[in-house]
Amino acid sequence: MIIFGTKGYIYQLAILTLVCGHCGNPSAHTLRKRVTKFTLFFVPLFPFSTKYATQCTFCGAEQQITPAQAEQLQLQAAGGGQGFQDGRPGDAAQQPGQHPYQR
Repeated sequence: MIIFGTKGYIYQLAILTLVCGHCGNPSAHTLRKRVTKFTLFFVPLFPFSTKYATQCTFCGAEQQITPAQAEQLQLQAAGGGQGFQDGRPGDAAQQPGQHPYQR
């Protein structure tokens, strides 16, 4: 008897302050990476699915994003930029390829 299946892993990559597209509040968003791995006899062997998402900590809304957007948000978190300009949320102009919640 061969036992196989899948197992999911969630990694928290960063916490960013963004304007939520669902509730409109400037709040913390967690950047998460979800990896699904194939398992054989309960041993994870290789990943076959990787997805990125942000989740608003205020309302709980989750938005799927592309790997390129996730990388850009990680760089933004590492650099300390939070999408604010002059200390006010929502004033920063949206650039091509930016996160959909961020203004």
